[in-house]
Amino acid sequence: MRRLNRKKTLNLMKELDAFPKIPESYVETSASGGTVSLIAFTTIAFLTIMEFMVYRDTWMKYEYEVDKDFTSKLRINIDITVAMRCQYVGADVLDLAETMVASADGLIYEPVIFDLTPQQKELQRMLQLIQSRLQEEHSLQDVIFKSAFKSASTALPPREDNSLQSPDACRIHGHLYVNKVAGNFHITVGKAIPHPRGHAHLAALVSHESYNFSHRIDHLSFGELIPGIINPLDGTEKIASDHNQMFQYFITVVPTKLHTYKISAETHQFSVTERERVINHAAGSHGVSGIFMKYDISSLMVTVTEEHMPFWQFLVRLCGIIGGIFSTTGILHGFGRFVAEIIFCRFRLGSYKSASVPLSDGHTSNHLPLITDNRTH
Repeated sequence: MRRLNRKKTLNLMKELDAFPKIPESYVETSASGGTVSLIAFTTIAFLTIMEFMVYRDTWMKYEYEVDKDFTSKLRINIDITVAMRCQYVGADVLDLAETMVASADGLIYEPVIFDLTPQQKELQRMLQLIQSRLQEEHSLQDVIFKSAFKSASTALPPREDNSLQSPDACRIHGHLYVNKVAGNFHITVGKAIPHPRGHAHLAALVSHESYNFSHRIDHLSFGELIPGIINPLDGTEKIASDHNQMFQYFITVVPTKLHTYKISAETHQFSVTERERVINHAAGSHGVSGIFMKYDISSLMVTVTEEHMPFWQFLVRLCGIIGGIFSTTGILHGFGRFVAEIIFCRFRLGSYKSASVPLSDGHTSNHLPLITDNRTH
């Protein structure tokens, strides 16, 4: 009884076989079929390799939402070199919401030489080249996000030459915390003095002939400091053409949450518009000489997430490639053989008509003559 049940089960499974086997004696091979098979296998191998490369790659997904965090502080990371002595310049932040001067105690004033060494110039040229490419190809920003914490630092290396030249510039670097509202970070002549109606700078003791706001922005970022991230103003250098000159940077800061397979951090992206003009009160160009960075916080927050193709999706796409190539090549090969057989059949019919035999009564026989054996027995 068990054997009968097994046989019935096997027979039932054979009837459900969706992949019937054809005996080898019924299979006919051809040179055209072999050629098409080689083309199909080559195409499948090429597309499989390309699909595997796509599977290994990742992409950045951008999501937008309203930023509801207004209570936390905003960190500003600064590294700017001004072509004036440190005792002549002062940096501070004016909070436009509270009309008060935010403390800039976190900044360090370091006397340096404004001219760069050859190694420092090479890094600056590289940064400027990257900035120009980023403006042309915005998709490179995704590559920078993926390489965060893996790339080398964008800070200028220390000077290697032991120059005896006295420092003629001031490097202002460090970080400070401000409220998440619009503000104005500026560097101008004299140290800042806060008072109830705003703030002022002690500029009376500095002669106008010593004004020189030529500057170099080695680094400027908002939020958490992430090595490897290149910001829009990194590597910027401006040379003043006049003593009384104003440089303005209008910055829009966008809170950003970055989630990759390497890091997870809260930082800020920003876009910037530059403007510079000479202060000439007689010509109607009013203002204060200096470097002014007016920033505004966007109400939107961007979440940047690195995503990867699921393995099951890779398998589905791979099966689609293999099955699709086999089906398509099979259809094309069958259609080609069908056309070839029609053309060859017409040639054969033409050869049969040319081989017709005339009869004695004047009619023509379209049948081929019989082959007779004239040999004597």
